[in-house]
Amino acid sequence: MVRRIGLTGGIGSGKSTVAALLVAQGAVLVDTDAIARAIAQPGGAAMPAIEAAFGRSVIAPDGGLDRAGMRQIVFTDASAKVRLESILHPLIGAETQRQAAAAGEDAVVVFDVPLLVESGRWRAIVERVLVVDATEETQLKRVVARSAWTPEAVRAVIAQQAPRKARRAAADAVIFNESLTLAELEIEVQGLWKQWPVATTR
Repeated sequence: MVRRIGLTGGIGSGKSTVAALLVAQGAVLVDTDAIARAIAQPGGAAMPAIEAAFGRSVIAPDGGLDRAGMRQIVFTDASAKVRLESILHPLIGAETQRQAAAAGEDAVVVFDVPLLVESGRWRAIVERVLVVDATEETQLKRVVARSAWTPEAVRAVIAQQAPRKARRAAADAVIFNESLTLAELEIEVQGLWKQWPVATTR
């Protein structure tokens, strides 16, 4: 029975929408991006180590992480990216495990992991990998439309993520979310939920 599903996709692919649709089917969501944001909020568990490693320049006036400033640093300095990940990843991992355990043994847990393919460790943790895919042009348009990011900033993020081909190769199932309506996307998710022998108490 499938109890652990890894969900991933490039920025702007529609992964978060698919996550919400899986929750509507009865899954419990563990969102690693949300965890990463929480530990870098004012008073978050990662903030003392981040300040010690990078100094006050990456601390926002409210005491949380200056995300735009940090993003610019890690995109131009590979060693800074490694240092930041060495702080964040153990904390994210511990909270991920805590939330999954709290869901209970019989729950279907969906781990929303943007860098699932890049990390290399998730294949041993989950029983199925679901990839939400879209062309890079569509990713770019979606992110620019919903945020204040420049096209260059979006392209920089896409370049840091695994290529579409690598994500698709790692998948047990792919939802090509290029021109689907929300209703059509929901049908895709429902079809997968019925196809996979998910173990749920609902």
